[in-house]
Amino acid sequence: MSKEYGVLLISHVDGLAKGVATLLNEVAANITIKTAGGTSDGSVGTSFDRIQETLESFEENNILAFYDLGSAKMNLELAIEVSDKNVTFYDIAFVEGSYTAAALLQAEASIEAIEEQLLPLKIK
Repeated sequence: MSKEYGVLLISHVDGLAKGVATLLNEVAANITIKTAGGTSDGSVGTSFDRIQETLESFEENNILAFYDLGSAKMNLELAIEVSDKNVTFYDIAFVEGSYTAAALLQAEASIEAIEEQLLPLKIK
């Protein structure tokens, strides 16, 4: 199952997205983890183009996406609309949620089991 899914991390700060990816790679070395952080000029914010480009660069067709703040979600939703990828994004704690999902993907847990473990991390 691990080769069926990739993980996309979207943050307003490139260093934050890359730092979380570094953490995830410690527990999910066989999972494709990509980041779309910051804007194209390196500023704080998010970029639809950067998110779309990163999303389309996955070989996997099923992507689990995690984001840090609201405008990241908005740009992700727009990118999903124009993508052929099967993207599921989660309104959950960014670090804890992506870590849990990546570790469980590495352990070849079912998507249902992963989503059950993510429920307590939902942001209300």
